[in-house]
Amino acid sequence: MSDRKQFRTLESPETAREAIASLDLEPDPETVPLSDAGGRILAERVDADLDVPGFDRASVDGYAVRGRDTFGADEADPVELELVGTVHAGTEPDVEVGEGEAAEISTGAVMPEGADAVVMVERTEERHAEGAVRGVAAYTAVAPGDNVMLAGTDIAAGARALGPGTRLTPREIGLLSALGLEEVPVRGRPTVGIVSTGDELVRPGGDLRSEAGQIYDVNSYTIAAGVEEAGGEAELYPHAGDDYEEMERLLLDAAAECDLVLSSGSTSASAVDVIYRVIEERGDLLLHGVAVKPGKPMLVGELGGGAYVGLPGYPVSALTIFRTFVAPAIREAAGVPEPETATVSGRMAVRERYGEGRLRLMPAGLVNDADGDTLVYPVDKGSGATTSLVDADGVVAVDPDTEYLGEGNEVEVQLFSPDVRPPTLLAVGEPDPALSRVLDDLRSPRFLPVGSREGLRRLRGGVPDVAVVAGPTDREVESVDLGGWTREWGLVVPPENPDGIEGLGDLVDRDLAFVNRGTDSGLRSSLDAAVAELAADRDASQSALTDAIRGFGVGTKGFESPARAVARGDADAGLGLRATAESLGLGVVALGTESVRVRANPDRVGKPGVEELAAGVEAIDGVVDGLAGYGPD
Repeated sequence: MSDRKQFRTLESPETAREAIASLDLEPDPETVPLSDAGGRILAERVDADLDVPGFDRASVDGYAVRGRDTFGADEADPVELELVGTVHAGTEPDVEVGEGEAAEISTGAVMPEGADAVVMVERTEERHAEGAVRGVAAYTAVAPGDNVMLAGTDIAAGARALGPGTRLTPREIGLLSALGLEEVPVRGRPTVGIVSTGDELVRPGGDLRSEAGQIYDVNSYTIAAGVEEAGGEAELYPHAGDDYEEMERLLLDAAAECDLVLSSGSTSASAVDVIYRVIEERGDLLLHGVAVKPGKPMLVGELGGGAYVGLPGYPVSALTIFRTFVAPAIREAAGVPEPETATVSGRMAVRERYGEGRLRLMPAGLVNDADGDTLVYPVDKGSGATTSLVDADGVVAVDPDTEYLGEGNEVEVQLFSPDVRPPTLLAVGEPDPALSRVLDDLRSPRFLPVGSREGLRRLRGGVPDVAVVAGPTDREVESVDLGGWTREWGLVVPPENPDGIEGLGDLVDRDLAFVNRGTDSGLRSSLDAAVAELAADRDASQSALTDAIRGFGVGTKGFESPARAVARGDADAGLGLRATAESLGLGVVALGTESVRVRANPDRVGKPGVEELAAGVEAIDGVVDGLAGYGPD
């Protein structure tokens, strides 16, 4: 009488996936040195703790000047400036630029006190006297901020640098290095114990007796390579014969030491294939047999409190089952995205001019439109900005003879890595602490903090899925309002408000140093409206009031940058949020509450990423809990 055990009812592939998904493979997060973080998956959001660059720096070689001193300069009538010194990159300036003065400056050097712009060296001419350079002629006018990379332009203190689930490639490692991080929190790699079974197996390098039916163990190394590729850590155990007690011992040892145990062989219904008996007697057999070819003899279960999957013995079947069912589960546990090809084709989302006669390697981002087609948009914040690469998915090589890439043109993107995928959501606009919390709960979103005005402009152009807009705006853009929240804003001041600032009038009437936001910021729009109201109350022009506020005309890129300047003692007041002030231990003179709205591209409201965002915004009460000055709108 045969003791051969028949397969149980073959389950569908969907059921097999569900069974594996029910297993707990996810290890605990860990903190690793930055030097060991390459290829790992970020476990939590990383915010910038400082401005990058941390100082205003020259973006060209030339002369640091006060912009207003050059007004009216041209080729026919240059402005003559007195040369007061030189500032080199990597050194602290020891000169101060006053009225009618200039300082020679190198690219990347710290802007000296008093200067707010740089005239390119090509647009100047030295003036000599007594055998030395005494002055410089400027043949062009520059405005405050021209040819200057302001502190926080690359990435600003308080900004969302990288989100949870980000794979740390050399681009992200560069950004984390720029932020000064020595170690980072990463997702743990599931440890996978691999046990090959069968008396006929010999490890590669061993003595093989073909006449006795022996074969080399192919599966252990094949599956181990697949585990590593999927983001796990493979642990090879000695191969087990078909002895029940030995197999039980090896499997239990592996289960005690690993997040997942994979075996290959001994999964059929033969009398000598005993693994299913071990799982039944020492664990819980969830599935035995799946309706797929090749790979029918497959086991899924729990053993010793851990996860177990039994693969078929034939190498092709084992690898097929592993790649189809197990590798996705390992990737999910490790936070590793599904792999894609190294290149992808898409349509240009916007027109991009070129024509410099040189090969251009254009950093490009990917986004899916309403139909799921891939759109390609340029990502370029300048060669010195690390985030240009982090925000991009690959590079489009533009031929030297190409004058422009037209909207809708087909292009090929060379991906930075084969596993790059378009973000589930492309959002642009106003950076905001509550928004960062909402984004943390989404799958692979991308947010570009370009400000409210620029966000609306890009939304009108049809590239992003949504724009986040704060404060008053004069732009009308067809969109769908997904909801929003309110936030309190005002003048951030040092603790205890030592200067006794009570409102905007103090900035106008007193010689106080003020740090503003850029004109694309929603906070800046709210401030401008408040200044206009004050001007009306005083029967004065708005420009007269802004001219009286020291520092009003030069705005920072980062929403926390003004508050950080106050904390450092570099300013008496700065434009910011109550939440930012309290998080930094500073005071705030409240000036009002502004609305933050999330506005969607009408064609993409049904896109899964947009729907996820809408659900997050709808639950905003819980999101803003603990954020000072925040509330539902």
